[in-house]
Amino acid sequence: MTSHRITTAALLGLAFIVPAALADTDAERATLARLLNELAQLEPLITSSEAEADPDARIQFQYDWLRQDLARVGAGIQAHLDGPRNEPRSAPPLRGDYRQ
Repeated sequence: MTSHRITTAALLGLAFIVPAALADTDAERATLARLLNELAQLEPLITSSEAEADPDARIQFQYDWLRQDLARVGAGIQAHLDGPRNEPRSAPPLRGDYRQ
């Protein structure tokens, strides 16, 4: 009888977990499109920060590297939105270190 209760409890638990685990594809695509828009909104902030940077500082923030990485991220998101849904793809590594 105890194993029957455990099985029933497990099945009830799965009944609540499985629907949450299945992603709504349209909602995901809408969120990714919104993320692309947010990435585009960063450019004016980057330009503003770059204009305020001290050109004589010993360590310079590499804004062009940041732009390249953000463009890579955006291209990856766009490729996911545009591409087939079952095909894996490779992505170049991000630089990640913006100090020099």
